[in-house]
Amino acid sequence: MISFQPSEEQGQIIDMVRRFAADIVRPNARDCEEDKAIPDDLLAKFWELGLIANSIPEDCGGYGFERSAVTGALISEELAYGDLALALAMLSPTLFAYPILEMGTEEQKKKYLPGFCGETFKFATSALMEARVTFDPTDVKAQARREGAEYVLNGEKCLVPFADRADLFLVFAATAPGTGAPGIEGYIVEKGTEGLQVGEREKYMGLNALPLYRVALAECKVPLENRLGGPGGCDFQRILNLSRISWTAMATGVCNATKDYAANYAKERVQFGEPIASRQAIAFMLADMAIETDAMRFLAWKAAWLADRREDCTREAYLAKLYAGEYAARITDNGVQVLGGHGYIREHPVELWFRNGRGIEIIDGLAIV
Repeated sequence: MISFQPSEEQGQIIDMVRRFAADIVRPNARDCEEDKAIPDDLLAKFWELGLIANSIPEDCGGYGFERSAVTGALISEELAYGDLALALAMLSPTLFAYPILEMGTEEQKKKYLPGFCGETFKFATSALMEARVTFDPTDVKAQARREGAEYVLNGEKCLVPFADRADLFLVFAATAPGTGAPGIEGYIVEKGTEGLQVGEREKYMGLNALPLYRVALAECKVPLENRLGGPGGCDFQRILNLSRISWTAMATGVCNATKDYAANYAKERVQFGEPIASRQAIAFMLADMAIETDAMRFLAWKAAWLADRREDCTREAYLAKLYAGEYAARITDNGVQVLGGHGYIREHPVELWFRNGRGIEIIDGLAIV
């Protein structure tokens, strides 16, 4: 029988992250958006929760709890309910840590994972996206070739979180172009490596609080042991699936926040002697927003459940991300519509959620469960 009841441990995590999102994330989201920066003290407060160290083995300095894609999806949704850009920023270390945790060699785990168990926020990231209108994450143009005892990386990446401050990069490049996901591998590139060039900060319609950068790789050489998973490589398709699950869960958080805010506004906004929520057009719009948000959540949960069972969830993760991209744009737009002229004013957060929600359809690789 299918159960949607979280375990006791998951329930405690949900409550903790929900309070953190309400007390810390949401109140600071607008200032971070306007300032286009996230104060280090906000990142430090998130780090104190220990959510990333929880999944790291004890012999690497972590707490050794079992990692779960479902739990990761729950965390992603609750943080994004507070703010999408801050959620992506706070969880950005997982872009490097989780692939190492799941697919790294023992040497890679012992070398890199202890750094994610310290007292200060660890700046680490990954580079997947490329600046092409037709970008397909299973057909990256960045390439890696072997030369003796090294791999040589060439290509350009975009939308790389905290690239200016990151000590570690996980760069995805093709070893066999044109073969899809099986031909893509991950490479660990440390800050200061010759050929790694961090460009200017990028400017986008939304996610302004999150520092995103272009990164170029020009004959960037890394030792053979820096290939994720060693000689056997990594399962890039699973990494992509886990990323799409987290992205869908975050989209759910944004849409749920929009739906709740719009519903509360519609109940309080009185015109012609009655709340606008009592009007059929508004009521139906709010009902559709609730239905679509729940559907998005269940798609993320199903894919995450399959991932936890180590079953192929490629189809489910792809459909979840596809649905999230389309309906996040619609739901956040409806949030602006419900507020009418007020929806266009920065005094209300729905315009921010609309701008962030528009990017969900076109962005991959900025989150992982």
